[in-house]
Amino acid sequence: MSPRVSKEHLKQRRADIMEAATSVFIEHGYEHTTMKHVMEAANVSRGGLYQYFANKEDLFEAILEEGLSQEAEEADFSLEESVSQHWTLLMELMFGEVGSPDANMDPLAPSKLEFFITGRNDERRRTYGEKRYEIGLSIYDEIIKAGQEAGEFSDRYDSELLARSIITFVDGLALDHAILPEEKVRVKEQSELFVEYLKMALDVSSSS
Repeated sequence: MSPRVSKEHLKQRRADIMEAATSVFIEHGYEHTTMKHVMEAANVSRGGLYQYFANKEDLFEAILEEGLSQEAEEADFSLEESVSQHWTLLMELMFGEVGSPDANMDPLAPSKLEFFITGRNDERRRTYGEKRYEIGLSIYDEIIKAGQEAGEFSDRYDSELLARSIITFVDGLALDHAILPEEKVRVKEQSELFVEYLKMALDVSSSS
Protein backbone atom coordinates (compact mmCIF):
# COMPACT_ATOMS: atom_id res chain seq x y z
CA MET A 1 0.00 0.00 0.00
CA SER A 2 1.50 3.35 -1.05
CA PRO A 3 2.01 5.95 1.70
CA ARG A 4 -0.46 8.80 1.95
CA VAL A 5 0.76 12.20 0.85
CA SER A 6 -0.39 15.05 3.05
CA LYS A 7 -2.31 18.03 1.66
CA GLU A 8 0.50 20.27 2.86
CA HIS A 9 3.01 18.25 0.84
CA LEU A 10 0.84 18.41 -2.30
CA LYS A 11 0.37 22.14 -1.84
CA GLN A 12 4.11 22.68 -1.43
CA ARG A 13 4.87 20.50 -4.44
CA ARG A 14 2.48 22.55 -6.56
CA ALA A 15 4.10 25.77 -5.31
CA ASP A 16 7.57 24.41 -6.15
CA ILE A 17 6.45 23.56 -9.69
CA MET A 18 5.01 27.03 -10.16
CA GLU A 19 8.20 28.66 -8.88
CA ALA A 20 10.32 26.59 -11.27
CA ALA A 21 7.92 27.30 -14.13
CA THR A 22 8.10 31.04 -13.49
CA SER A 23 11.87 30.94 -13.99
CA VAL A 24 11.40 28.96 -17.20
CA PHE A 25 8.85 31.40 -18.58
CA ILE A 26 11.15 34.31 -17.76
CA GLU A 27 14.04 32.59 -19.57
CA HIS A 28 12.22 31.27 -22.66
CA GLY A 29 9.08 33.40 -22.95
CA TYR A 30 5.58 31.97 -23.05
CA GLU A 31 5.51 30.68 -26.62
CA HIS A 32 8.87 28.90 -26.49
CA THR A 33 8.39 27.31 -23.09
CA THR A 34 7.33 23.66 -23.12
CA MET A 35 6.02 21.41 -20.39
CA LYS A 36 9.24 19.43 -20.81
CA HIS A 37 11.22 22.54 -19.85
CA VAL A 38 9.11 22.80 -16.71
CA MET A 39 9.49 19.10 -15.89
CA GLU A 40 13.26 19.41 -16.05
CA ALA A 41 13.41 22.66 -14.06
CA ALA A 42 11.04 21.37 -11.36
CA ASN A 43 12.62 17.91 -11.36
CA VAL A 44 9.26 16.15 -11.66
CA SER A 45 7.98 13.39 -13.89
CA ARG A 46 5.47 13.93 -16.66
CA GLY A 47 2.77 12.37 -14.50
CA GLY A 48 3.85 14.46 -11.53
CA LEU A 49 3.48 17.68 -13.55
CA TYR A 50 0.17 16.81 -15.21
CA GLN A 51 -1.24 15.82 -11.84
CA TYR A 52 -1.41 19.54 -11.08
CA PHE A 53 -1.69 21.27 -14.45
CA ALA A 54 -3.49 20.10 -17.59
CA ASN A 55 -1.30 22.09 -19.99
CA LYS A 56 1.01 25.09 -20.32
CA GLU A 57 -1.90 27.53 -20.46
CA ASP A 58 -3.37 26.15 -17.24
CA LEU A 59 0.02 26.44 -15.54
CA PHE A 60 0.62 30.02 -16.68
CA GLU A 61 -2.84 31.11 -15.60
CA ALA A 62 -2.15 29.65 -12.15
CA ILE A 63 1.03 31.74 -11.91
CA LEU A 64 -0.85 34.89 -12.96
CA GLU A 65 -3.67 34.14 -10.53
CA GLU A 66 -1.30 33.67 -7.61
CA GLY A 67 0.45 36.98 -8.26
CA LEU A 68 -2.78 38.89 -8.60
CA SER A 69 -4.33 37.26 -5.53
CA GLN A 70 -1.27 38.15 -3.47
CA GLU A 71 -1.47 41.80 -4.56
CA ALA A 72 -5.18 41.91 -3.74
CA GLU A 73 -4.68 40.35 -0.30
CA GLU A 74 -1.86 42.73 0.58
CA ALA A 75 -3.88 45.75 -0.54
CA ASP A 76 -6.98 44.58 1.37
CA PHE A 77 -4.92 43.93 4.49
CA SER A 78 -3.32 47.36 4.33
CA LEU A 79 -6.68 49.08 3.85
CA GLU A 80 -8.20 47.13 6.74
CA GLU A 81 -5.32 48.28 8.94
CA SER A 82 -6.47 51.90 8.49
CA VAL A 83 -3.68 53.08 6.24
CA SER A 84 -2.63 56.64 7.03
CA GLN A 85 -0.75 57.05 3.76
CA HIS A 86 -2.74 55.77 0.78
CA TRP A 87 -0.16 57.36 -1.50
CA THR A 88 2.54 55.11 -0.04
CA LEU A 89 0.33 52.05 -0.57
CA LEU A 90 -0.37 53.10 -4.16
CA MET A 91 3.34 53.54 -4.90
CA GLU A 92 4.21 50.18 -3.34
CA LEU A 93 1.57 48.48 -5.46
CA MET A 94 2.98 50.07 -8.60
CA PHE A 95 6.70 49.78 -7.88
CA GLY A 96 7.09 47.11 -5.22
CA GLU A 97 8.39 47.44 -1.67
CA VAL A 98 10.79 50.22 -2.64
CA GLY A 99 7.75 52.37 -3.45
CA SER A 100 9.48 54.54 -6.05
CA PRO A 101 10.33 54.29 -9.77
CA ASP A 102 13.46 52.51 -10.92
CA ALA A 103 14.70 51.03 -14.20
CA ASN A 104 13.39 47.54 -13.45
CA MET A 105 10.29 45.91 -14.88
CA ASP A 106 8.48 42.73 -13.93
CA PRO A 107 10.70 40.01 -15.50
CA LEU A 108 7.60 37.97 -16.30
CA ALA A 109 5.98 40.87 -18.18
CA PRO A 110 7.14 39.80 -21.69
CA SER A 111 5.63 36.35 -21.17
CA LYS A 112 2.39 37.89 -19.93
CA LEU A 113 2.22 40.04 -23.06
CA GLU A 114 2.85 37.01 -25.28
CA PHE A 115 0.16 35.05 -23.47
CA PHE A 116 -2.55 37.64 -23.98
CA ILE A 117 -1.53 39.03 -27.39
CA THR A 118 -1.04 35.68 -29.12
CA GLY A 119 -4.28 34.49 -27.56
CA ARG A 120 -6.31 37.60 -28.32
CA ASN A 121 -8.69 35.59 -30.55
CA ASP A 122 -9.02 32.76 -28.04
CA GLU A 123 -12.25 33.07 -26.05
CA ARG A 124 -10.78 31.51 -22.90
CA ARG A 125 -7.81 33.87 -22.81
CA ARG A 126 -9.92 36.93 -23.62
CA THR A 127 -12.32 36.02 -20.82
CA TYR A 128 -9.44 35.46 -18.41
CA GLY A 129 -7.73 38.66 -19.52
CA GLU A 130 -10.88 40.65 -18.87
CA LYS A 131 -11.28 39.06 -15.44
CA ARG A 132 -7.66 39.85 -14.59
CA TYR A 133 -8.09 43.44 -15.77
CA GLU A 134 -11.19 43.93 -13.63
CA ILE A 135 -9.43 42.57 -10.53
CA GLY A 136 -6.45 44.86 -11.06
CA LEU A 137 -8.77 47.79 -11.72
CA SER A 138 -10.63 47.08 -8.50
CA ILE A 139 -7.41 47.05 -6.45
CA TYR A 140 -6.23 50.45 -7.71
CA ASP A 141 -9.73 51.93 -7.59
CA GLU A 142 -10.25 50.92 -3.95
CA ILE A 143 -6.95 52.46 -2.84
CA ILE A 144 -7.58 55.74 -4.66
CA LYS A 145 -11.19 55.91 -3.47
CA ALA A 146 -10.13 55.22 0.12
CA GLY A 147 -7.55 58.01 -0.12
CA GLN A 148 -10.20 60.39 -1.48
CA GLU A 149 -12.63 59.50 1.30
CA ALA A 150 -9.91 60.02 3.89
CA GLY A 151 -9.17 63.48 2.48
CA GLU A 152 -5.65 62.52 1.45
CA PHE A 153 -6.46 62.69 -2.28
CA SER A 154 -8.50 65.20 -4.26
CA ASP A 155 -11.75 63.84 -5.66
CA ARG A 156 -11.51 66.07 -8.72
CA TYR A 157 -11.10 62.99 -10.93
CA ASP A 158 -13.04 59.74 -10.79
CA SER A 159 -11.09 57.05 -8.91
CA GLU A 160 -11.93 54.36 -11.45
CA LEU A 161 -10.74 56.48 -14.38
CA LEU A 162 -7.44 57.13 -12.61
CA ALA A 163 -7.12 53.41 -11.89
CA ARG A 164 -7.61 52.66 -15.60
CA SER A 165 -4.92 55.18 -16.53
CA ILE A 166 -2.46 53.45 -14.19
CA ILE A 167 -3.11 50.07 -15.79
CA THR A 168 -2.80 51.54 -19.28
CA PHE A 169 0.51 53.19 -18.41
CA VAL A 170 1.99 50.08 -16.78
CA ASP A 171 0.90 47.76 -19.61
CA GLY A 172 2.10 50.16 -22.29
CA LEU A 173 5.48 50.58 -20.63
CA ALA A 174 5.81 46.81 -20.27
CA LEU A 175 5.12 46.35 -23.99
CA ASP A 176 7.75 48.92 -24.99
CA HIS A 177 10.26 47.43 -22.57
CA ALA A 178 9.69 43.96 -24.04
CA ILE A 179 10.43 44.95 -27.63
CA LEU A 180 12.67 48.03 -27.52
CA PRO A 181 16.20 48.71 -26.21
CA GLU A 182 16.23 49.99 -22.65
CA GLU A 183 17.81 53.32 -23.61
CA LYS A 184 14.87 54.08 -25.90
CA VAL A 185 12.20 53.27 -23.32
CA ARG A 186 13.75 55.05 -20.30
CA VAL A 187 11.58 53.17 -17.81
CA LYS A 188 12.64 55.11 -14.73
CA GLU A 189 12.23 58.56 -16.31
CA GLN A 190 8.81 57.74 -17.76
CA SER A 191 7.68 56.28 -14.45
CA GLU A 192 8.85 59.37 -12.54
CA LEU A 193 6.90 61.56 -14.96
CA PHE A 194 3.78 59.42 -14.53
CA VAL A 195 4.10 59.70 -10.74
CA GLU A 196 4.10 63.49 -11.12
CA TYR A 197 0.95 63.21 -13.22
CA LEU A 198 -0.72 61.20 -10.47
CA LYS A 199 0.37 63.74 -7.86
CA MET A 200 -1.23 66.52 -9.86
CA ALA A 201 -4.41 64.53 -10.50
CA LEU A 202 -4.77 63.58 -6.84
CA ASP A 203 -3.41 66.87 -5.48
CA VAL A 204 -0.62 65.14 -3.55
CA SER A 205 2.21 67.37 -2.33
CA SER A 206 5.64 66.84 -3.89
CA SER A 207 7.07 65.96 -0.50
CA SER A 208 4.91 62.82 -0.28
